[in-house]
Amino acid sequence: MDINIIDAHTHVNMMDPTQRSAVMQRALDGGIGVINVGADELSSRDAVALTQIYKEGVWAVVGYHPHEAQKDLNMESLQELARDTRVVGIGECGLDYFKLDKEKEDEIKEKQKVLFESQIVLAHKLKKPLVIHCREAFGDTIALLEKHKDLLLPEAGILHFFTGTIEDARALLNLGFSFTFGGLITFNRSFDEIISHIPNGRILVETDAPWVAPRSHRGQQNEPSYIPEIVESLALIKCTPLSEMKGVLLENTKRIFNLKF
Repeated sequence: MDINIIDAHTHVNMMDPTQRSAVMQRALDGGIGVINVGADELSSRDAVALTQIYKEGVWAVVGYHPHEAQKDLNMESLQELARDTRVVGIGECGLDYFKLDKEKEDEIKEKQKVLFESQIVLAHKLKKPLVIHCREAFGDTIALLEKHKDLLLPEAGILHFFTGTIEDARALLNLGFSFTFGGLITFNRSFDEIISHIPNGRILVETDAPWVAPRSHRGQQNEPSYIPEIVESLALIKCTPLSEMKGVLLENTKRIFNLKF
């Protein structure tokens, strides 16, 4: 199979089961590899299941989203799932402080931190990169990663759908992290400056499908086959020829997730 770009963070595993086959086939027919990412045990298992259906060009990331921190979670079950050879990362994990219940804010934050730390430890144990979700919590996210920097891989992982500042990016670059950008950059120019400050070798592309479709499909369900439009926007922002940008993005994704094909 000729893969020329990889959607580094998507959720076909969370789409209606009746749609998944067609969505996956459109991506693979277009030479687009897919990394499906879990957010809880069910979606993580579904991500792994897709790797069993499609033997090439499809990988999985498994983990618990910070919104799961209020629940009783089975870390042993996650560890067992994460040992699969087609699982290439742990996540999406991290911190999300958006619209927290004010009366329980401190308790929720503490539970999210504990859950995040447990997945940092798991990623270290299995030698797989972290896929981090961070929303309105960059200070605490960076502090936790600094605290556990001895557990991070040289290619520590990615900050998916990065919305931090240049200072946040610098701190995370120093910890070995890279960054994914998605459909938002095709119609929202507020990301241009931060993208221009991140080295080409530390950028990947994602759709985060089924959410946040690029400009030409705005308002519709997103899917991995739309990734070329995001790559084109990224090449323009980075003032890099499209063919060169594609090659860099592919090599970045292969290196960070240790993909062999």
